[in-house]
Amino acid sequence: MQTIQETSDLSAYLAADGVIDHHHGLVRETAARLAAGVADSYEYAKVAFEFVRDTIPHSQDFDDPRVAWRASDVLEQRTGICYAKAHAPAALLRAEDIPTALCYQNLGVVHGLVAVRFGGAWHRQDPRGNKPGVDARFSLDGERLAFTPDPVAGERDYPLLYAAPHPVVLNVLKAARDRPHLWRTLPAGLPEHAGS
Repeated sequence: MQTIQETSDLSAYLAADGVIDHHHGLVRETAARLAAGVADSYEYAKVAFEFVRDTIPHSQDFDDPRVAWRASDVLEQRTGICYAKAHAPAALLRAEDIPTALCYQNLGVVHGLVAVRFGGAWHRQDPRGNKPGVDARFSLDGERLAFTPDPVAGERDYPLLYAAPHPVVLNVLKAARDRPHLWRTLPAGLPEHAGS
């Protein structure tokens, strides 16, 4: 899929903020632990992706009522929905100077992903967590995402790569009292942008 950077400033995809808080001690500790003994940034990116995918359960899959939205909270609480789980690898990868974007699909509701930049190209990844029928994998050679949009059903990939979480997504996360409330308020789509 053809992706479009929201900004041409690559440093924006390395920045820390209140959500992708890679300046936080827990994020730094986790990144350092995951980076120990890896050969290069590609191997680190794969290890960090698999750590989030495999050790932080998707809260819907395990009926966890908590709603995390900061990367550090996802790591501390060990839970999150797709958006929050995308924030965690974004922070872990940016902590090791790997440009990482947030991106989205429309699957009837908005679904969150990340994209990592290697070899001058962006590669989308889905850290949501595997389960029967879902087999997302880290790949720089063709996408191995959890879901493929069905255009007949009006589903689609959004091409923009965001440096920060989309405000629609972030507002829903912050407003949710718990995961069941969040599930009822998931956004059905994102506003259209030029080029999308």
